Amino acid sequence: MSGLVLKLAPKERVLVNGAVIENGDRRSRLSIVTPDANILRLRDAIHPEEANTPVRRVCYAAQLILSGDADPEEERLPMLRRIEELSQVFTDPDSRASLAEATDALIGNNHYRCLKALRTLLAREDRLFAVRPS
Repeated sequence: MSGLVLKLAPKERVLVNGAVIENGDRRSRLSIVTPDANILRLRDAIHPEEANTPVRRVCYAAQLILSGDADPEEERLPMLRRIEELSQVFTDPDSRASLAEATDALIGNNHYRCLKALRTLLAREDRLFAVRPS
């Protein structure tokens, strides 16, 4: 994850390799130079009870890997299957690009990039569920 820059708001929390770090009273900027560091902004975290849709469930799985609560090797195949299932629903070019990026990142063990790519689908999924017939 070489070259990742985090811009943190005052009192914002971030999980870095399993440790919660809280920013001080001012905005700050952190450069993460260690490759393969597991980073998760806690404001972006999905809580277990919120993992109630297909995209949210796969995002949550990626998040568990980043937090150190799931084994990347054990989760790789189930996550690849879930991403493939999402590709059956999200067929527009932008969604396909996000899914391809998530797949490439997952195969390359870049779980932060995988989560970031999958999160772009959350708004689309919300819109799909909003127009769902009753």
